Amino acid sequence: MSFRDLTRRRFVKTAALASAGVGFAPYAAGAASPFREKRSDGHIPFTLGVATYSLRRFDRTEAISMVQALHVEHVSVKSFHMPYEDSPEDLASGVREFARAGIELVSGGNNTIDKDDDDHVRMFFEYARAVGIPMLVIAPTAKNMPRIERFVKEYDISVAIHNHGPEDPHFPGPRDGLEVIRDMDPRVGLCIDVGHTARTGVDVVESIAEAGDRLLDVHMKDLRDMSDRDSQCIVGEGAMPVADIFRQLVEMNYQGYVNLEYEIDARDPLPGMKQSFAYMRGVLAGMAA
Repeated sequence: MSFRDLTRRRFVKTAALASAGVGFAPYAAGAASPFREKRSDGHIPFTLGVATYSLRRFDRTEAISMVQALHVEHVSVKSFHMPYEDSPEDLASGVREFARAGIELVSGGNNTIDKDDDDHVRMFFEYARAVGIPMLVIAPTAKNMPRIERFVKEYDISVAIHNHGPEDPHFPGPRDGLEVIRDMDPRVGLCIDVGHTARTGVDVVESIAEAGDRLLDVHMKDLRDMSDRDSQCIVGEGAMPVADIFRQLVEMNYQGYVNLEYEIDARDPLPGMKQSFAYMRGVLAGMAA
């Protein structure tokens, strides 16, 4: 079973439980990682999605409508749209709202898990279990990663370290994460943000290749100047080697999600997001031809 199939099954189960008002039980700990199982039913093994941080100025209902307008069925949900502090009943209502729209919650984040404290870490895993997401995208520290790994095993919820570029004191680039998690559970991996990675001065495609099986998520964006965070632009209008990135993901048989994280035009992001998806879909169509 691929990660995509596993996510769909979990989403359907979660939505059904939410509709019935039933609480959520954790999935069995110690299960094999779903991320690297092979596919043979298509040339492009990964799926495009949206990081709902892109829609941070909008409430959940508005964000869902905008995701539908993009013809996207998978999101990495940000707490703006499923708040941590919501009651279990309110979270269940949110799950139902996404489910009715035909949108799968494939991960959640980014989540700043920066305290080396059980109660702090457990709150995020309880949240993920309540929402029914199989993976947390996280901004941790090297010090608390062993503690986070223990919760990964307990809850059978994966984590992906999101790098944030030169300003990040903990994980500026993917290699910084790899050094810390190299011997950890296979459900502990990386969310490579291609824009932040480029700003560290490394080759993005090489960084993706180096991540190998530890690559659990990708955040896509584009930059006109690969060293300037303020030069973000519509995907396809900058210097990001999008086609080379996609080819590397295909070569790796990466079966996760490439989520557009569109951080500009916060008050009116939809036009630029539509153009970004048009470009990415065009690249993929050319590769699959």
